[in-house]
Parts: sequence; C-alpha cells; structure tokens
Amino acid sequence: MPQSNIKSGVTGFLAKQGLFIAFFIVVIFFSIASDSFLCTNNIMLILRQVSVIGTIAIGMTMVIIIGHFDLSVGSLASLTTVVVISLHDVIGPLPAMLVAILVGLISGSITGYLVGFLKLNSMIVTLGMLAILQAVTLIYTGGKYSRVADPEATWFGVIGREYFLGIPVPVIILAVLITIFSVIMLKTVFGRQIFAVGGSEKASRFSGIHDSKITMYVFIISGGLTAIAGIILGSRLMAAQNYIGQGYEFQVISGVILGGTSLDGGEGNIFKAFMGILIIGILLNGFILLGFPYYTQWVAQWIIVLGVVWLDIASKRGRILG
Repeated sequence: MPQSNIKSGVTGFLAKQGLFIAFFIVVIFFSIASDSFLCTNNIMLILRQVSVIGTIAIGMTMVIIIGHFDLSVGSLASLTTVVVISLHDVIGPLPAMLVAILVGLISGSITGYLVGFLKLNSMIVTLGMLAILQAVTLIYTGGKYSRVADPEATWFGVIGREYFLGIPVPVIILAVLITIFSVIMLKTVFGRQIFAVGGSEKASRFSGIHDSKITMYVFIISGGLTAIAGIILGSRLMAAQNYIGQGYEFQVISGVILGGTSLDGGEGNIFKAFMGILIIGILLNGFILLGFPYYTQWVAQWIIVLGVVWLDIASKRGRILG
C-alpha cells in the first residue's frame, strides 16, 4: 500500500475517532494517577460540574456552526443567575426562572439582530455585549451579593442539587437538551439551514434560505440556553456573585472546538461538543485530585485549543491541496 494512502487513512481515522481516543486516554491517565478518580461520587461530581457549561455549549455549537462566535455567554450566565436568585424571594421561583429566560432571549435577540440583519462582526458585537451585560449585572445588584434567604424551604434547589434514580437532575436536563437539539440539527429543515448558512451564506441565500433570520434565531437559542444554565447554577448554589460566569466563554469555546466544530462554520456535532466539554471537565477534576494549582486548567485549555485549531487548519489545507 502506498505511503500516501496509509497517511491519508491514519489522518481520516484520527479525524473521525480522535476525540474518543483522547477521551479514553485522559480517563485512563487519571484513573492510574489517582485512586479517587473513577469512584461513583467523583464521576457524578464531574457530570454535575459540566452540566452548566455543557448547556451553554449546545447553543455555542450552533453559533459556531453558523459561522460566528458568542463571547457574551459568561456575562449573560452571571446576569441570569443573579436575576433568578434576586427575584426568587420576591416573586417566587417559577416566575423568577421565566424572567431569567426572558432576559436570555432578549440578549440573544439583540445580538442576533446586530449580527444577522446589520451584518456586524460577531466577535466585536459579543465582546461589546460581554461588557454591557456585566455592567447591567453590577447596576442591577448595586455590586451586592445575592442569595436565597431560606434554601431549605424552596423546591428551587431540586433543579441544581437533587438526584433522580441516582443521577444528578442537572445532568438529566443536559441529556434531554442534547437529545432535543441533536434531533433539531440532524433531522429538521431548520438544522439543515443552519449548516447551509454556516457553509456559505451566499450559497444559502441563493437557495432561498433567509440567512439573517436563521442567524438571529441561533443567537436567541444560545441566549435561552445560557439562561437555563444560569438557572441551574443558581439552583445549585442558592446564591450568586456578580462575576459568577466569568471565564465560561473560554471553557465553552474550548470544549466545542475540541469536539470538532469547525471554526469556519458548516461543520459540527452537539454530542461531540459535549464530549469536548466533558474532557475539559475531566482535566480540571483530575488536576485538582493530583494537587495541581487551579490555574493549570487554563494552560491546558490553551494548549488544547491551539492544537485543535492547528489540526483543523492542517486538515483543511490537506483537503484543498489534495
């Protein structure tokens, strides 16, 4: 067999199965390095921890597939968490949750309109939204810490703290959302339109797809899912700091890119994005178990992102040259 065929075969295999290989390598490494890693309590802890950024990652995957970025998700998570916690004792848990989701949808609508209809650069728009949303959070709270007065007297804690059949409720919520949006992306006209717009806005427009509307809808979905993540986070902690979501955008984008979603748009998979998020969560958990400083996770994520981006660019160059 010619060497070029062997090389292309190996490259193709790694492109298809590399994520799962990386997952098993990371799991095996930490299983050997720490006796506590594979215990049931730690596994459930990891799943619970990734449920928040995993929920945000569903929307981020759709945003990147359509060819854009959303850097505002961390600040929006902070705002929606603060909103649901601060309103819990005032109007009750369910209305507070609905208001938080409405905030997420409004934020997504504004971003989606600016990017979809006014054709502004999504990096610049969402970077501005990041600052605006954080400012709104500080203005809304007056810089004060928010908390639920009596966490034990409300059912709100079920969402982020309780278990169902031995599985954390946030993990069940995440699994349901992954299933729903995977079906939407793979089995519906709307999902195919998202891939089409991400592949080429001009070509999709000639195909009769209203790319501006599709882009706006995707950002609205991302805002709504980020609000749900904020609700889960608030339910788990029963309190909220003004900067509680800071850095989430980097973790989410790292995981989504690690999951194989193309930076150029038009390619991606929600379940694989979750696998990427899970690997990030395992690395963080493993580093803590091994006694590494907290900041080592940022170094690891930086290396991962650089490596995956390089592979993404290299594979595309290979296809072009081929």
